[in-house]
Amino acid sequence: MRLATLAAAACFAASSALAADFQLPKQLVWTAYGTGSAGYNQAVAIGAALQVAAGINLRILPAGNDVARLEPLRQGKVPFSANGIGVYLAQEGVFAFAGKDWGPQKIRLLASNAGGGVAMSLGVARDACEKVGKPDCKGFTFADLKGLRVAWIKGAPALNVNSTAWLAYGGLGWDDVEKVEFGGFGAAWNGLVEGTVDAAFSATNAGNCYEAAAGPRGLFWPPFDPTDEAAFRRLLTVAPYYIKVHATVGATIDGTEGRDMAAFAYPILIGLDSTAPDLAYNMTKAMFELLPMYSGKAPGIDGWGLQFQKFDWVIPYQKGAVRYYKEAGVWSDEAQAHNDRLIARQDALAKAWAALRAENPQDWEAAWKQKRREALKAGGFDTAF
Repeated sequence: MRLATLAAAACFAASSALAADFQLPKQLVWTAYGTGSAGYNQAVAIGAALQVAAGINLRILPAGNDVARLEPLRQGKVPFSANGIGVYLAQEGVFAFAGKDWGPQKIRLLASNAGGGVAMSLGVARDACEKVGKPDCKGFTFADLKGLRVAWIKGAPALNVNSTAWLAYGGLGWDDVEKVEFGGFGAAWNGLVEGTVDAAFSATNAGNCYEAAAGPRGLFWPPFDPTDEAAFRRLLTVAPYYIKVHATVGATIDGTEGRDMAAFAYPILIGLDSTAPDLAYNMTKAMFELLPMYSGKAPGIDGWGLQFQKFDWVIPYQKGAVRYYKEAGVWSDEAQAHNDRLIARQDALAKAWAALRAENPQDWEAAWKQKRREALKAGGFDTAF
């Protein structure tokens, strides 16, 4: 009986490998968020599907911050990164990517998880609500974070920008809270569980959030009011990539009717403009062909579906990925025009960066802010940040 079972499994694996209509190296490496994060968990599920379908070993390099996730990609040590909104900051050459050793990066999108019912927010330990006189978090809002301890992740501008945006939503800034620094996303959420911090940013479906919700302190997502346009504008002023969503997936949200929240695509699978188009094409193709195999294997993972891809977002698609979307019949003239415009923006930033390096100003930070703003305005682009 056991031999028959093993034989059947072997036949299934072999037929799956033959059926896989994409060509990828047998050893593939991605960088991703740290273990326990939604991005890591989804990468593991995708890796399992690659192994069964085509005998491909996907090695995942977890990293605690944006710089650590993007450095191997920039150095050519890995071809892809399953990252977060930090890739937008890298494209723009801001925050941790504004220094002389970084600058604006020519990021290219392959696919993103934009439809899994997941939201992004600051999660709060339920017992922290008692500190502001609101036991069990009844009536607690983002404004009530004032005076509480909020996580700040070293070297992770994307996480920190999002925390800043949610503080702004509540009419607060970092001077209004106690900033507690951590070395990574996982460490911050361990701190929330252990009681060294009261609030931390995350996607609602991260494993760390489920651990926090099941822990002694509990977890609470402060309410988002989709009708409060003034508050939403404060959020967008800091983080212009958010959209309003109805969240249905995540810690304390699963199994309910869902709730109004806000989100952006995550994880975001990227390469660079220099990534081999054929490699990008086949990786993109694999993501969609294998979706039935990894569907449901991690919270929110179904949001990778082709129907959820955003062709009018803030990061341009890789040439190889565009080839796949054209074959799939979902790429339009409008999408191409938008993509060309985004690439032109990246080119303008790269040209401005090269010019500034030639000038080598003494006050680099101030000079880059001015040079960047001037280049974007000259090209008729939005001067975000």
